[in-house]
Amino acid sequence: MSDRPPLPWTTATIAAIGQATTRVKSFRFDGLGARHRAGQYVEVRLTAENGYQAQRSYSIASAPGDPAGIELMIEALDNGEVSSFFDTVAEVGDAIELRGPIGGSFVWSPEDGGPVLLIGGGSGVVPLLSMVRARAQSGSEAPMLLLYSARNAAEAIGRSELLARSRDETGFDLTLLLTREGPTAGRRIDRVMIDTAIECLGLPRHVFVCGGNAFVSHVSNLLLDAGLKPGTIRTERFGG
Repeated sequence: MSDRPPLPWTTATIAAIGQATTRVKSFRFDGLGARHRAGQYVEVRLTAENGYQAQRSYSIASAPGDPAGIELMIEALDNGEVSSFFDTVAEVGDAIELRGPIGGSFVWSPEDGGPVLLIGGGSGVVPLLSMVRARAQSGSEAPMLLLYSARNAAEAIGRSELLARSRDETGFDLTLLLTREGPTAGRRIDRVMIDTAIECLGLPRHVFVCGGNAFVSHVSNLLLDAGLKPGTIRTERFGG
């Protein structure tokens, strides 16, 4: 266990709010201070007038050093204490307590090189989006492929941006799997998709998988079955 004290809480201001999908809002914050690495997250703490506190962790979507401030993508969850506040109450100018950036293993920097295979499920694409943006921001030519599974096009976070990047940026490819609409309805990421991704990308030097517990376990097993070394695979799991 680390003996380092926890990072201090700081007050950041909501600088902008946008609608990312039907259930996800984008929040830009000024005032975090420390520069993050792609893949890291922050903790958010809300305090009620009676002193009750609620705390949640959210991955950072923006590229490191983005002049627009750090971006969090927050999904409205049923009975979610923190997400409900951001969905229905939060406004530009509100002061929010943040702590971070946090995380040292699920991170990628352009100097780490590639090929890089990113696999995300649902909102698990958020830290991977930061990596995609970091690659573009730096002008890196590291081969990168994102395999992204979402229920439908309307719920695919960053869909338009990712499609544009896959069209315009050399070395970046996107495979978007829609599990509840279109020709891929009812399909989940399988061994054929993994093999096709590796064939397109080349043997990946780094693999990042992010999503719900079941999704990450399923994909990790497929990657191991495909012959990838465990040391190349890094995972980030959400509850559920």
